Amino acid sequence: MVEIVPYTPDRLDAVLALTLRAWEPVFPLMQKDIPDYVFDAFYPDGWRKRQMADVEAMFRGAEAEMWVALVEGALAGYLGLRVHPDDQMGEIHIIAVDPDHQRKGVGAALMTFAFDWMRSRGLKMAFVETGGDRGHAPARASYERMGFERYPVARYFKRL
Repeated sequence: MVEIVPYTPDRLDAVLALTLRAWEPVFPLMQKDIPDYVFDAFYPDGWRKRQMADVEAMFRGAEAEMWVALVEGALAGYLGLRVHPDDQMGEIHIIAVDPDHQRKGVGAALMTFAFDWMRSRGLKMAFVETGGDRGHAPARASYERMGFERYPVARYFKRL
């Protein structure tokens, strides 16, 4: 059974360790699919350093409401939620599931929790964003299984 509870600072080390495990298979594939100058611009000191700094800032800050998923008391995933009131939209700002718990319902439980959280605030739409590269293919499949519809967007980069 998955229990979803508010994040508390005593879980930060576990969150950061999970972050590395969850994104370890993603970034090498992503790096193969995008131009080197783009990857290097976003991750000049490597993806691990940037991802850890971004996630730590998110958990220490107030830009999103942070939640953790526990399975038998152990951290199995996490979730960051935001509200966009002008659009009556809730955003899954970040979601991660420990590889040992993937494909076992943790991600679905986190997203279902997010939908309920959004509905309780009177929001009319849920939003999540991810990459279009091979590394993010499992995330896209998860979102589509949960009923998200892909919005056609194009992002372009040009070396200067």
